[in-house]
Amino acid sequence: MTLPAHAGLDAIVSDPAGAVIGLDYDGTLSPIVPDPAAARVHPGVPGVLAALAPLVRAVVIVTGRPPRTALALGEVSGGPSLADVPGLVILGHYGLERWEDGRLTAPPPPPGLDFVRARLPELTAGLDGVWIEDKDRAVAVHTRRCADPAGALEALRGPVAALAGEAGLVVEPGRMVLELRPAGMDKGRALSAFLAERTARSVMFVGDDLGDLAAFGAVETAGIPGVRVCSGSTEVTALAERADVVVDGPDGVVALLGDLVTRMGKPSATRRA
Repeated sequence: MTLPAHAGLDAIVSDPAGAVIGLDYDGTLSPIVPDPAAARVHPGVPGVLAALAPLVRAVVIVTGRPPRTALALGEVSGGPSLADVPGLVILGHYGLERWEDGRLTAPPPPPGLDFVRARLPELTAGLDGVWIEDKDRAVAVHTRRCADPAGALEALRGPVAALAGEAGLVVEPGRMVLELRPAGMDKGRALSAFLAERTARSVMFVGDDLGDLAAFGAVETAGIPGVRVCSGSTEVTALAERADVVVDGPDGVVALLGDLVTRMGKPSATRRA
């Protein structure tokens, strides 16, 4: 694809050494599939990130998944994997866990999750197709496999919110999913802290779902040139309305990143210092 005209993109291309490239995982680096455990990375992602990472200040994946799950799903048969991307940082569970240089750091999980694990099966009984995903530091209720996914999701919103309140957790809505997780961290806070840590001079964030709106907000308030990119879908339109650039799902994300690499490779682009 051809990069659109945008001041944030121009800043990233002219000074890649100061740029932080932030990326969601599901729906951005991998397609949305009925079984989240099968959401393997787009085959073009590890290679394009491996080419991009040495040119920029940092590549960071900010996801609701545990970092090790993203790494396991980030393996491509016969090719590079996410773990092969030089300097990659993964901020999992919305920033509560961090994977970097092969090391995982995280606080202890909140006790309210055990209460949720015990109550959710009863709460979802009778809704055929509902699947409960235990993410260690969060629990997600998926309705994509239901005969009426949207209807099942709507029926669960109130009861799940009440359960989260009892457990001292918050609910993160998404594409046919309600996730119960600890309060106090979101993708925006995680991205803002990372930008400050790396003294970024520009930023791009690419996402696809409602949880990525907070990261878009971090781009808007960072005080540096930035660009918000939506990995577009028909299920979520709120991101497209806030985005500077909209691409066609993970295919479009790979094409956009590949074009960035090409533009940065021109003699006028500054190499990473």
